[in-house]
Formats: sequence, structure tokens, C-alpha cells
Amino acid sequence: MTTACYPLSILTLALLASPVFAADATAGKVLFDARWRLESVDDDAFADSALANTLRARVGYQTAVHSGWSGVVELEANQHLFGEDFNSTANGQTAYPIVLDPDNSELNQAYVRYVPDAATRFTLGRQRIQWDNQRFFGNVGWRQNEQTFDALDVQHTFKSGLALRYDYLDRAQRVTGADHPNDDLARYLLDAHLLALSAKAGPGTLTGYAHFIDNQTLPLTSHRNLGLRYSAKKEVPDGLGWLATAEYAKQDAYADGAAAIDAHYLLLEGGVVWKANTLKAGWEQLGGNGRYGFATPFATLHAFNGWADKFLNTPVNGLEDAYLGWNRKFGKAAVAMVWHDYRSDAGSRHYGNEWDASLAYGFDKHWNGMIKLADYQADTFARDTRKLWVSVEYVY
Repeated sequence: MTTACYPLSILTLALLASPVFAADATAGKVLFDARWRLESVDDDAFADSALANTLRARVGYQTAVHSGWSGVVELEANQHLFGEDFNSTANGQTAYPIVLDPDNSELNQAYVRYVPDAATRFTLGRQRIQWDNQRFFGNVGWRQNEQTFDALDVQHTFKSGLALRYDYLDRAQRVTGADHPNDDLARYLLDAHLLALSAKAGPGTLTGYAHFIDNQTLPLTSHRNLGLRYSAKKEVPDGLGWLATAEYAKQDAYADGAAAIDAHYLLLEGGVVWKANTLKAGWEQLGGNGRYGFATPFATLHAFNGWADKFLNTPVNGLEDAYLGWNRKFGKAAVAMVWHDYRSDAGSRHYGNEWDASLAYGFDKHWNGMIKLADYQADTFARDTRKLWVSVEYVY
């Protein structure tokens, strides 16, 4: 177990700086949201199915902006409502499949933000970090306990249109929650530098990025990513629009990372947009060589490779995910369906396939509900798994 004390950590500095702006903030706003969710998991690897009934609430305050300064403080708590027929990884119920929503209460966000002009922004403290489509860094908003970082985030757009982003991360508050009995699962202590440069190129945006991640809690997982991403979209309100994305990244060992860390990432995706419909096809490859598979431990993983979450950790033989998706809005309702076919990068093994579907409905500007399904059919990887979610959310 790794422990450390940071008397002048990023979070401490943010809290010490708060009086600079808070005393003069006169028109801030209360932050509040709550989500009840029922999650059922039927995994053929277990004799018993899991059923988790949880309620998550967040409450906070966002100050007004004073001379470019503002700040946010937010608390978060999650609690199961009855029964505990699921393995939260913290409750000892290992006879059941995992539903990664343990009981927890914590300081979710606490940051100071300074925006001196329209082109520049500095954010210091515990905050959500979201990069591009969240394939490498995200807040994992799907889980009841979201992921936040103690970080410095700097963003600046030059007059030429070139955009620079730099993040320093010194701690990741994991979705397992601050109250988790294993400190090394609750949080990662980091010394990470993230850098991206992006510019408009034709109808889209070209971004080059570099991630240097020294994970001091799990030093053997420390790694470096060097990548290039191009994403474009053309919307035609009364006609046929389109979207396209291509991305490549190389992952290597960094700091005390294991010598086996050596893999690549490739994404090719395209689609059409017609009225309220979006049709999309893609192919994503997380390379593997039998010893190591390309890792994205800080991503919003639920958004990738199927909602059944069978590939949260990339297999050592890698993963190739070919997928087709459709989504459409019907007034206040939104429907989505996705089909996945999974294979290994090394050895050409067929892992399995999966159908996902969801129906969301916004009752009004504060309330929304969702029903969501995932059905993974295994071939040579894991076991058949079916998941069902029913949720209701209120956002103030």
C-alpha cells in the first residue's frame, strides 16, 4: 500500500487560494445532482446474478467570477439502498459479479480557476479532466463515483488558431471511491505531464499529444503515449452530413514502467448524419503481443468496447473492436444501438460479440431517465454476460 503526505499539494494550494476570490463572489450558484440506479448483472462465470440499487448525490457551490477568478467546491456521496447482492470490490461480496459502485463519500471537486482573457484559462485543484473523446483521460461519469484529478490545467489559444493544453496530474481519485479499504485502489499518486497541440485542418481538427505518466502507486504501469488524432464533422441540417476520425498512438515504458510496455493504438471511424439519425462504423485496435496490451487506465472506459465492460483491461493479446452504431432523437427521447465484434490483435482469436441498446427520456430540464441493455456473447474470452440498467437523474 502506498501512502504519502503532500503539505503543499495541488489540492492544498487550491483550498488556500480560495479566499482570494470567495470573499468578493456575490452571484454564485448552488450545484446539485442526484442519480438513482438499478443495475443487474448476469455473468455465466458466477452462480448468482448481481443486483445493485444505489443512490448518488453531489452538492456544491460555484462562485461568481471576480476579476477573472472563480472556484468550485463539491461533495459526492453514494449509498446502496437495500440488499448488497453485488461485489462493489469494497464489500467482500465476491460470490457476485462486480458492480463498481461502492458506498462512498468524498470531496469530489475543489478548484480555483483564473480566466484572464477569452484565449486563456488556468484551473488548479481537484477537477474533472476530459481530453478529446475521453479515450485516454476522462471523468468516468457513468459510474456513481466519478473520477477526478488533483491537477493543474492550462489552456491557451494563440491568434494563429493553434491551441495548447498542458495538464500536470499529481493524484487520481478513482471510481472505487476515497473510502475504499485498499488505498491503492482508492487513488493513484501520480507525477504526470500531458501536452496537446491542436489546429484546424480542413473540415476538422488535427491534434498531436504526448502523455508522460509516472504512476507512483503502481510504478510498473508507468508509460508514455505519443499520438496524433484527426476528427472532422460536417452537419447539413436538411441533407446528408458526415463524420470521420482517425487516430494513432504509440505506448512505451516511462519512468519505472515495465520493459514489456510496448504497444500501439489505432482508430478508424466514419459515419453519416441525416436529420435526427447518426449511423457510424468503426474499427479500434489496442495492440497486444502476448505479453502486454495497450492500456488506457484513466479513460472513461465504459464508453468504449461495449457496455458489458468485458475489456476494461486490454488482454495481453490485444483487442480489435469492429462496431456499427445508430442513434436518433425522437423529441425528448433518444435511442441508441451498437453492435461489436471482438478479436485479438495477436493470434487472430475471436473473443466474442455484443449488442448494446439504450433509451433515454428527458422529462423536463431537470429530470431524465434511462433504460440500457448490454448482451455479450463469448467465444474464447470471458463468459456470456447480460446487463440491465434503469436510472433516474435530477440535475439542478
